[in-house]
Order: sequence, then structure tokens, then C-alpha cells
Amino acid sequence: MTILWLNLVVVFLLATIARYFSVPASVGHSTIQPNKILAAAAATSLILVSGLRNNIGDTFFYMHAYSVDRYDWVSILNKKDIGFGLLQLLLKQISEDPQILLITTALATNMIIAIVMYKYSRMYELSLYVYITSGAFVVSMNGLRQFLAAAIVFSATKALFDGKLKIYIPIVLFASVFHQSALVMLPLYFIVRRKAWTGTTFGLLFVAILIVMGFNQFSDLLFSAIQNTQYAHYQNFQEGGASIIRVLVYSVPLLIAFLGRDKLRILFPKIDILANLSIIGIVLMIISTQNWIFARMTIYFNLYQLILIGWIVKVFREKDQKLVYFAILVFYLLFFYFESVVALDIRYTSKYLIWPS
Repeated sequence: MTILWLNLVVVFLLATIARYFSVPASVGHSTIQPNKILAAAAATSLILVSGLRNNIGDTFFYMHAYSVDRYDWVSILNKKDIGFGLLQLLLKQISEDPQILLITTALATNMIIAIVMYKYSRMYELSLYVYITSGAFVVSMNGLRQFLAAAIVFSATKALFDGKLKIYIPIVLFASVFHQSALVMLPLYFIVRRKAWTGTTFGLLFVAILIVMGFNQFSDLLFSAIQNTQYAHYQNFQEGGASIIRVLVYSVPLLIAFLGRDKLRILFPKIDILANLSIIGIVLMIISTQNWIFARMTIYFNLYQLILIGWIVKVFREKDQKLVYFAILVFYLLFFYFESVVALDIRYTSKYLIWPS
């Protein structure tokens, strides 16, 4: 964990200084633009820590598969998510060392996430801080393929904001060749580009509660529907549900956004889209209290909540903003400690990043 703690400090400090030396933003961006060099340095820390690991979650299995599996056109076409197979085929031409796969995916995933946050978050450093302390950064090293797909979809944020469907669709389709679950973002394009906090919003939350109450019947219907797909094995997934604490952590920013929705619309006109995506994420998180597998889909939506968190401090009176800012830092830090150290006992190892014992 030492490296992960150091990464948190380095990323937050560099991103904070980057915002300190910010300049007025161009049209379409946040209201300010942090220093590009320092912002890039913060993102580089994320990329190096993620890309140089050799454990966490299913990292070992990805590295093992890269080392022993056969990669040619026939084998790739016979596997699911051919984009990821093609990526490995190309990387094999460069190096047999599986570390190159981790570095490449870490570079693509974290660079995209950092760029989008840089462009749209009012507080770049706060969004990156919560990216780490909410556990999303660790998840990116576990669900490698799906997080890469989510990052590619995230890169289409401008197209989503501007209503450019012809740009949005190809990006989502490209993401789906790395993980087919990305296709769910296509129909949602038409749902989230509406005013937030309407009857639809509360209807979604009500449906989520109903699903939790009747989860056995819901899961039977769902798994029957996917039994002949590549996700059929999820029916046997037995890792319990997401914690109530995690649901609360994801709910509080949304509650603040709801209470300050009118001011947020003035500050950032696209805030309703972020709110709608975040609401879908919390609906899935509520359902995932019954089975953790549903939390995997929140990967696509929680990235947008990170941008939202970069704005909610501005909802409060100016004299209260510093207190709210530090409260966010403290509470997310406590959550990070609880989940990473107490609950999961995460241990980071690397052949390249070694803290002296």
C-alpha cells in the first residue's frame, strides 16, 4: 500500500499546484484551465503506478495469459472481445514481457480519464483525488478490459455534451470491441441528455429499490436472458454484494448536486447530463448490494460522477467552500483507508517501484 499512498500524495499535490497556476479556459471547457505540464505530471504518476504493477485483482491472470496464450488471427476471432486480442497480438510483436500490456492499458485508460477531467472538472485535483480514494483507480487495475472500454467511452464526453451522435456512436462501438458491455452506453445517450431530477429520476431510484426487494426474481429473469451469451458465467458469481457504506459514499455527492441543482446549471450548463449518468450509477450500485457483479457496470457511470464532484464545492457559499473541500478530502481518505486497508487489505507489488523496507 505504501506506493499507493505515495501516489495519492503526488497526484493530489501536482494537480493542486496545476490548478493554482491555472488560466482562464477556452469555450467548452471548465471555467479555468490548470497548468498543462503539472496536470500531465499528475496523470503520469497514475500511469506509472498502474502500468508497473504485477499484482492486484486479476492482473496475474492477464499477465499469465499474455505469456502462454497463442495469438494469431484464428485464435483472436474465436475469442470474445477481439479488440483486446488484437491489441495483445500487436504488443507481442514488440515484446514478450506481459508488462507491456499493463503499461499500454494503463497509459490509455488513465491518460483519457485525466484529459477529460482536466477539460471539464472545475477542480481537477479533487476529481483525481476522488478517482483514487473512491477505489476507482484500484478497480482500473483489476477490471482491466472493462475499465479500458469505459475510458474509451469517457473520451466521447464532448460528443455526448454537444449532441454529436455521429461521433459518439463510432467511439462506443470501438470501445465495445474491448468489452461488449460498452454497448449499453448507446441507448443511454438518448436518456441522459435530458433535464435531471425529473419524475424519471425518482422513478429509476424507485425501480432500484423494487429490484433489491425482489432480487431473486429479478436475477432469475436477468440470467435467463444472458444464458447464451459470453456473460452467462456471471450466474455462478458468488462474492456477495457491495457494502452499504460504498452506496452511501456514492450517494452523498448526488444529494448535494440535487440540493444545488439550480446553481450548478448556471455554473456548468451540461451538469444535468453528469447528474443523469451518476444517477444511473447509483441505481446500479443499490442493486449491487445484492450481488457485486452489478457493480461492474457502474464503472461506466462513476467516471462522470468524478467530474460532478469537481463542481459540487461551488454549490456552497464562498465562506463555506474551504470547509466543504476539506471535508471531502477527509471523508474520502477515511473511506480509502477502510476499503483498501481494513476491508480488502490491498497489497501493491512491482518489480520496478519498490519502497525500501
